Amino acid sequence: MPGRLYVVSTPIGNLEDITYRAVRVLKEVNWIACEDTRTTGHLLQHYGISTKMISYHEHNEVDRAPELFARLQSGENGALVSDAGTPLLSDPGFRIVRGLMVAGIRVEPVPGASALLAALVGSGLPTDQFHFGGFLPPKQGQRTRVLEALADEPATLVFYEAPHRILETLGDIAAVMGQRDVAVARELTKLHEEVLRGTAAEILAVLGARDSVRGEFVVLIAKATEPEPDDTPVEEAIGLLVGAGVGRMDAIKTVARQRGLSKREVYKLVSGPAGPKTKR
Repeated sequence: MPGRLYVVSTPIGNLEDITYRAVRVLKEVNWIACEDTRTTGHLLQHYGISTKMISYHEHNEVDRAPELFARLQSGENGALVSDAGTPLLSDPGFRIVRGLMVAGIRVEPVPGASALLAALVGSGLPTDQFHFGGFLPPKQGQRTRVLEALADEPATLVFYEAPHRILETLGDIAAVMGQRDVAVARELTKLHEEVLRGTAAEILAVLGARDSVRGEFVVLIAKATEPEPDDTPVEEAIGLLVGAGVGRMDAIKTVARQRGLSKREVYKLVSGPAGPKTKR
């Protein structure tokens, strides 16, 4: 009779954020598949768990999945964990979970901590509908296209982001989303937990003024709503975005979208009747 795979959520920072059931399962299974044996080993040591660990991450998933599949078919029970939080959310594991379900082997989730949900409920943004987009593309052009495609989504947008890209990403959000409410959470459940709220430009100014930016980030953007009338002069509105670090052409594009105008119309308004100004 085949065994079963438990998909176990682990703490995202504070080691107390794990369920009694999760601890029991991790003690009882034959093995634990984990991304980094050092990280998971620290958690297991804290709770006195001596279960064997098997390395399972994005770089060895293709080769390791058949081995775990065979173990489960032979009757062993296993657990799948990520370095932190709920497995499969921007983490490896889909390949084996899907394969097990196709084969009729039971997969049992053991719910718990999730940076996605912790950030959402602490953001102050609407939670009735949300769209999780994982990590945004690392290249600006691709990232901007993703944001533009989701700009009219009637749901709070949630993304993960790395510290070395957070400033660039906030600049792109400011360019595409304008004055929409944004929340940025970092170091959730840890000693230096922080949630910044405001527009993307305002949060960019706060983080950009720091000597360094550390921690894994969750970025949340308020859902699209019917735009309110904006009496701010076009040139001033563009200037506010440029002052926040948004490129001038991107700022023109954002203001045009916010006011239902074409980019050409806004360009004419800020260029004057004599046409665009040229540098000399």
